[in-house]
Amino acid sequence: MKKNLRLFVFPAFLIFANISLFATHNRAGEIVIEQVDGCTSNTIKCTLYLYTKTSSAIDRPELEVFWGDGTNELIPRVNNGGSGQSLGNDVSLNIYTAFHTYDGPGRFSVSMTDPKRNGGLVNLDPPNGSDKVDFFIRTSFTLFSGQSQGCNSTPRLDNSPIGYACIGETYTHNPAAFDPDGDLLTYEMTVPLGNSGSQLPLYYFPTEVPGSSGNSTLEIDPVTGTITWDAPEFGGEYNIAFYIISWRNGMPIDTTMRDMQILVYDCDDNRAPEIQAPDEICVVAGELVAFNVVATDPNAGDRIKLSATGTPFLLDVSPASNGEIWRPTGSPAAEFDEQPVVKTFRWQTTCEHISDLPYTVVFRAEDDFVIGADEAGLAFSKAVQIKVVGPPPLDVQAEASSARIDVSWALPYACENAADDFFLSFSVWRKEGGDNYTFDNCMPGLAGSGYSWISNTSEEANGRYFFTDTNVERGRTYCYRILARFARRTGTGQPYNIVESLASDFTCLQLSREVPLITHVTVNETANSFGEMEVRWVKPLAKDLDTLLNPGPYRYELQRASGFRNGQFEVIANFSSPTYYQLTPDSFIDQNIDLNTEGDPYHYRLAFYVNNETEPIGFAADASSVFLKINPTDNRNDLSWNFDVPWTNQKYDVLRWNGMNWDLIATVLDTVYQDTGLVNGREYCYYVAAYGSYGLADIESPQINLSQEACAVPIDNVPPCPPSLEVSNICSSMESSCDEAEDLENLLLWTNPMDLCAETDDVVSYRVYFSPQEDTELEWIATIDDSGITDFTHFPERGIAGCYAVTALDTFLNESVFSNIVCVDNCPNFTLPNTFTPNGDGANDSFIPYPYCFIESIELAIFNRWGELVYETRDPDINWRGENLNGRDLPSGTYYYTCKVFEQRVTGIVASPELLNGYIDLVR
Repeated sequence: MKKNLRLFVFPAFLIFANISLFATHNRAGEIVIEQVDGCTSNTIKCTLYLYTKTSSAIDRPELEVFWGDGTNELIPRVNNGGSGQSLGNDVSLNIYTAFHTYDGPGRFSVSMTDPKRNGGLVNLDPPNGSDKVDFFIRTSFTLFSGQSQGCNSTPRLDNSPIGYACIGETYTHNPAAFDPDGDLLTYEMTVPLGNSGSQLPLYYFPTEVPGSSGNSTLEIDPVTGTITWDAPEFGGEYNIAFYIISWRNGMPIDTTMRDMQILVYDCDDNRAPEIQAPDEICVVAGELVAFNVVATDPNAGDRIKLSATGTPFLLDVSPASNGEIWRPTGSPAAEFDEQPVVKTFRWQTTCEHISDLPYTVVFRAEDDFVIGADEAGLAFSKAVQIKVVGPPPLDVQAEASSARIDVSWALPYACENAADDFFLSFSVWRKEGGDNYTFDNCMPGLAGSGYSWISNTSEEANGRYFFTDTNVERGRTYCYRILARFARRTGTGQPYNIVESLASDFTCLQLSREVPLITHVTVNETANSFGEMEVRWVKPLAKDLDTLLNPGPYRYELQRASGFRNGQFEVIANFSSPTYYQLTPDSFIDQNIDLNTEGDPYHYRLAFYVNNETEPIGFAADASSVFLKINPTDNRNDLSWNFDVPWTNQKYDVLRWNGMNWDLIATVLDTVYQDTGLVNGREYCYYVAAYGSYGLADIESPQINLSQEACAVPIDNVPPCPPSLEVSNICSSMESSCDEAEDLENLLLWTNPMDLCAETDDVVSYRVYFSPQEDTELEWIATIDDSGITDFTHFPERGIAGCYAVTALDTFLNESVFSNIVCVDNCPNFTLPNTFTPNGDGANDSFIPYPYCFIESIELAIFNRWGELVYETRDPDINWRGENLNGRDLPSGTYYYTCKVFEQRVTGIVASPELLNGYIDLVR
């Protein structure tokens, strides 16, 4: 079904007379930079894509490009045999290419300015005409040393920057950007540029053109790059611009600007097609990506052309097959089908596709409308992100001895032979105390898991990859996971853009347990003296101790120190047994007059002796009590607790005394908790129960250890939110003469913080701060003791320039931070007459300025007709009575003056950017 579309004419902007055919042709474009020669030189290839108005007939065979290193060059048009290509709908594509060699690495900005834009743009310079405005595009990029830093090319944009939309219908566009280096891309809107890179001063975003309702929105997704305009209100041609920013190692390295054009039509009842497809897909490298894409149209009779663009089609290794979904151009090209159109996208992923960043495929459904004689249907775009992750290393195993742990995993690894030396190495990660982390199979790496990196390795032994961990202690549980690492390479083989695989499964174990393990350090009694602690432990494993090599008798020596670490240990108990099987003591109640469990944490360790030896065979790992601290604040107590234990605490119960019993008020995973809704001045008491585990099957789990009891009284020590301030004066209103003293005032208006934020429920007064200049410290100048008064009039000692801030205070004199600091400036005015009559009649006898204000001084020089200086002064009042420098009267005539004016500004005394000059008629 085909219909004729009418270009809707918006009268306020689109009626232009006598527009020159030769001054209006540029519609859209961008610049793409590619580092060539295998990145072994400083040479780049520049490709300039310029979309123009075919009917202008003035597309240029060559354009001037500025290389950003102080040089420029005319580069030739190369497509269609050098003559450009008509795309229909009065749109032509001109492609210009050239190579350029820089002196060395650096950051460069490649740009092009061409007169002019096409006329009739709704959102640019109405009603003067956009055809009077230059077209400018720019790409800033970083040229790396390919040998040491790697290659860098800017993104390629696979979708045309010419779009077609309908009034009242949502319009979408995605540039289908592809970064060949695997750099992260983000997107943001900007203002189109002209005249060698200047922002267009009379530009309106399409949603803000005069007459708009304000209900339309224009947004760009910073991750996918999809632009959504919901929805055009007026027909005509619009230009928008956006940046594509390339990031590497967390730093922006390139900024590509696309200036694009959207043609909006009055489409009667026609509506854009719709697409059903997944938003995101995650696969492990080697898996087949296959899903259906369904395109329909609300207009039942419309046929639909479904096409796809995006990075997977452009890859060198195993690109996505066209399959059933054809590219919008090329052979064969996408064709119109009866709806619903159902196509299947297929892509066989490989190890070379592993990336931290998702691949974007943009599906485009276009209906079969006809604009004039050319087909340009209304379209809808949907971006699907496909993330390809590295497979995890398999079969991780660990074996422990008395001083080391050997970790190994399967060889070969599934992706170790990826092309271009893409596989880099493995990384070994370790976590103490057990593994309870839930992994997302689409989030590679181990960030945030509690694991810490300990080594990179690719060593092999006995048909497996392996790593030996010697930085271990007895009594601690160690868990291991392995990642594979991939990277692109510089010319010298240095890796960059490193990517991690999914994590392997974990394995946990301890060193040989020939020493005991402490399992509990819990507070039984809170007191500042005669406190009580309970310590529990389990004895060594017989198989690890080897009782034949280490015969009895056996002895435990329990030691205690205050604090968490580095305390001075003292022996507090000994336990002996002639045989291993009689080694039964496994707990001890520690109570002592010096035991201050209320104010201090304590930690313990066990020395283990065999065969009456004087030196222990080893120590159980230290373990401390849980120590609770409370920070009272307004209607709230902030609780936090610390400990140092060899097991992993996984959750915490927070209990509060209700006067008769302990109530469980929260169970949390972190070591902090805020108890809110409390009454200021009332005491609240708490303790914390920590639930932990070694992650070993033969040791009790969970291990529950209690903190001491701690109490605190909430108090209002929280200042109010800051007010919101506005300042006005005659310079903003221009309703009064600045030479009238009563007008030299600043009116401050602010909003009570109780009306701004729910956290503030108490304001009793305000303080006003002032500084006569920017960048100087604000001083307290006034207090308003009534919270209902939210205005203040200030008469500065000199002028009205200055900076202000206001703070709010509550009943407890807690003072807020400064409000927004508002600086207001003077509005200097200095105007000179062009005649005066120094004839002594008392009228107009002196050459003086009109009433002026905020002027510090001047540099006035007056010359006669021969250019001789006859008078000069720095006094802004001037009071020249027509005498020369020697005090003699000058004859009637015309004199010339120059005057430099020094103004009183909020930044200080500054020279006016405008030099006054003119003629004076002296009449006697």
